Amino acid sequence: MEGGNDTAVTEFILLGFSGFGSLQVPLFCGVLCIYLVTLLGNALIILLTLADPSLHSPMYFFLRHFSVVEILYTTTIVPRMLVDLLSSCPTIPLASCFTQLYFFALFGIAECCLLTAMAYDRYAAICRPLYYTTLMRREVCVRMVGASYLMGIITGTIHSICIFTLPFHGASTIHHFLCDILPVLRLASASTFWGEVGNLVVTVAFIVSPFSLIIVSYACILTTILGVATSQERQKIFSTCSSHLFVVMLFFGTGTLAYMRPWAGSFQDTDQILAFFYTVVTPVFNPFVYTLRNKEVTGAMRRLMKKHLWNSSSA
Repeated sequence: MEGGNDTAVTEFILLGFSGFGSLQVPLFCGVLCIYLVTLLGNALIILLTLADPSLHSPMYFFLRHFSVVEILYTTTIVPRMLVDLLSSCPTIPLASCFTQLYFFALFGIAECCLLTAMAYDRYAAICRPLYYTTLMRREVCVRMVGASYLMGIITGTIHSICIFTLPFHGASTIHHFLCDILPVLRLASASTFWGEVGNLVVTVAFIVSPFSLIIVSYACILTTILGVATSQERQKIFSTCSSHLFVVMLFFGTGTLAYMRPWAGSFQDTDQILAFFYTVVTPVFNPFVYTLRNKEVTGAMRRLMKKHLWNSSSA
């Protein structure tokens, strides 16, 4: 604990990238550009999957909600980061820190669950094609998406309340650019043992377990692909999974390194770099991966552009 007084903390100091000095302005410009591309790209996916009837399938239903969560997830973190990058002494009130941590946990967990649902959809389509329409009925898809949000709400609420009911006295400096779970927890002036146990349980339940289920799904998919007669058919099947698999490896890879390392929370620079990747960098890949590498989405984009360009030229 920093300091020895018993003054209750009313705000935290987010050190974040304050040590970057003159590089903070270029970093601000870079993060702002990434954020805008993330918003526009994911908004485009939402628009296309709503507007084009050919994208009204379970896979794109999950992708649409994934894009919604990506927008909300980054908006929880990035605007505050941009303000702090231009501030000489970035501070965040206790209530705002609670709110950020709550939504960070909510949307992060929802994203993990949605990626798992998308993997199950690919498993059902490739390994159980005869039962696909039954397994992935609309009501089933709606329940899976609803369960993803519900898991995020419940876990985020419990986790945030448990952390912020702890007393905070004296220490008020967070060596991070956001109110992440471990950096905040370790500022508490009471025992954090159960809080850290709870964080481990949440990590296993919503990072390790979903990632394991996704790996099992893709192991079954790989077995099915290898059993397909021609290389052309194999390539066609794999192309429907490669985009999702890339996003999974990027998101869960950085998340696992951030929260499952034995020394997680002890090396501040490493923690910040990993957090920067899964909160800022990873979400911007989603639109590119699912548009540039997906013929159905690029086709829907061309049809939408032709429709509006034709209408505007006719007018």
